[in-house]
Formats: sequence, structure tokens, C-alpha cells
Amino acid sequence: MSPSIRKVVLTTHVATSVGWLGAVLAYLGLDITATSSQVSNTVRGAYSAMEVTVVYVIVPLALASVIIGIVNALGTPWGLFRHYWVLVKLLLTVLATTVLLVETSTVSHLAQAATSDADPRGLPGTMPHSVGGLVVLLIIMVLSVFKPRGVTRYGWRKQDEQRRSKRDLRRPPGRRTGSVGFAESID
Repeated sequence: MSPSIRKVVLTTHVATSVGWLGAVLAYLGLDITATSSQVSNTVRGAYSAMEVTVVYVIVPLALASVIIGIVNALGTPWGLFRHYWVLVKLLLTVLATTVLLVETSTVSHLAQAATSDADPRGLPGTMPHSVGGLVVLLIIMVLSVFKPRGVTRYGWRKQDEQRRSKRDLRRPPGRRTGSVGFAESID
């Protein structure tokens, strides 16, 4: 991947990831409002806004973040499976996205229940998932910034291959094969 394309991909990945984090914070505010307000219309509005936020903002940003993150990792020296921090980020992002997709139906069900004739103030909300999702996204962000050391077995193998390749390029042309030829035995 060329440096300019890599920068575009990285910028898009950062934008979708930060957008996802911001949307989860907004959703958390709506969730707190839905579960703590004593005004029925406010609760109804909060649940409706939660559904819209999940379906039209959080899910698309999460899916985009996963896809663009994979493309970004594959196009950089970090790779997708070379470093533990990248692998943990990938697993946490896929886990968070999976939980989000499963939880989307719950949010839609709560929004429908809140807009019915029944009193919506007794609905349970989704606070554990909101807070859990926020914590996971913050962990992913910390991993992205600090990039803790640790190379996977695959990463060690790739680094070893690169070292050998560089070492072979520095050898004189007749000595790259590793076998002793006639000219080399005279030396």
C-alpha cells in the first residue's frame, strides 16, 4: 500500500473508531435518561433515540471500523497477526461488534415497548452493555496509543524471514546460496 493510500486508510479508521466511541457515549447518555427519568414522554423519546442511534450510527461505525481496521493492519508493518496488541484489538473489536449486533434487537424491542400505551418508566434499559461497550472501546483505544510490546509466533517467524532476507542481500552474489561452490572453496 502506498504511503498516501495508507494515510487515507488510517485517517478513515481513526474517524470511524472515534465516531463509534462518541456515539456510544451519546447512547450512554440516552440510556441513563431512559432509566432514570420520571417523565414518560422523556423516557419514550430516549428509547426511540437509542434505537435510531444504534441502528443508524453505532452499527455502521462499528462495521466500518472492523473492516477498515483490518485493511489498515494488513497495509502496515504492524500486520494483523504479528503483534499481540493488534491481535487483541482485533478480537475485542469483533467481540464488541458481535455483542452490539445481538443487542440491537433488544434496543429495538425496548423502543417499541416504550412507544406503546404502557408506562415505559419500568423498562430495564441496557446499561450493562452500554458501560461494557464503552470500557472495551477505551481499552482498544489505549492499545492503539501505547502499542505494548509482544510479538506473536507468526510475528517472530516473519521478522526472522526479513532478517534472513536482508542478510542474504548483503552477501556477495556468489555466496547467497549457502552451498560451497568451486570459487568459494579456493578462498
